Amino acid sequence: MRTPIRPLLLAAAVSFTLGLRPVPAHDAGPQMAEIARTFLGSLTPEQKEKASFKFEDEEERTNWHFIPRPRKGLPMKEMSPQSRLLAHALLNTGLSFRGAAKAVTIMSLEEVLYQIEGAADESKRQATREKRDPEKYYVSIFGEPSASGTWGWRIEGHHISMNFTLKDGQLVRATPSFFGSNPGEVRQGPLTGVRVLAREEELGRELVKSLSTEQDAKAIISTEPPKEMVTSAERKVNPLSPDGISEADLNDAQKKLLHDIVAEYLMRVRPDIAREALEDEKKAGVPLHFAWAGSKERGQGHYYRVQGKTFLLEYDNVQNEANHVHSVWRAFDADFGRDILGEHYKAEHK
Repeated sequence: MRTPIRPLLLAAAVSFTLGLRPVPAHDAGPQMAEIARTFLGSLTPEQKEKASFKFEDEEERTNWHFIPRPRKGLPMKEMSPQSRLLAHALLNTGLSFRGAAKAVTIMSLEEVLYQIEGAADESKRQATREKRDPEKYYVSIFGEPSASGTWGWRIEGHHISMNFTLKDGQLVRATPSFFGSNPGEVRQGPLTGVRVLAREEELGRELVKSLSTEQDAKAIISTEPPKEMVTSAERKVNPLSPDGISEADLNDAQKKLLHDIVAEYLMRVRPDIAREALEDEKKAGVPLHFAWAGSKERGQGHYYRVQGKTFLLEYDNVQNEANHVHSVWRAFDADFGRDILGEHYKAEHK
């Protein structure tokens, strides 16, 4: 059996715990713009029209989800091999090495689901392939990619939604950021043993199992987990209540686990973007909170969340006999770049 994917050393977790140095200017924006322009240039006129939206189309820009549903945008399935590779190159401009590895592995699980749900049954095969297809991930470009302008992009499909917003070509927001995994652990076929989001699960469980009885009383918000993430795919989220146990009530080892959880989620994106998000939270000066619901045992339904002043992390593993994982990073004010776009919208609608 394969062992779970193991993490590299997450420097952000250490930085967040010990104090961050000032974040230098990064080149994420120019890199994203260059690859996005190259991607659009590889498309036919009809494909480019499907992939392109006005940045001011907020109805579509905030229309995100993580289920297999009809979507706008250009699916990889309709792209040439060249364009498909460039779409992956665009995704890589926003993700860390580990984040990119997780993303493409999640995409590959669509083939696992296809084999489980209908590949062997001729009467179900076509309908199952329509629903479970590793190439049904859609690219949407909002506005004109520019190293100095305001624009955004999204790559999304079943169990992946990555949303990036840029202002002045440099200021990057990377939420909502969703990764899911079905199966949570592959239990048949050539990928048996793969657990794409194992680290997210094990860190949460290690923290909750380390709590004392007194700490449990604050952290455990319910003996029954919710059937889904509380915020699901809402376009705007606010802090949730009850908020669980404060990091001020944790010992040093437990605090490190809590910050390791935060780093695991934020370090899915490229480190310079993650560091900026961590710096924003550090400036807020408010303790993190950790809440757990459901069983502490692996293989049984469970849920947790981490809340700070600026962001929310949610995780659930309830469906399919607790073998179907959802996890998300949301920012209360910065999702879809809301916090950086006020002046832009004023200028556009003056």
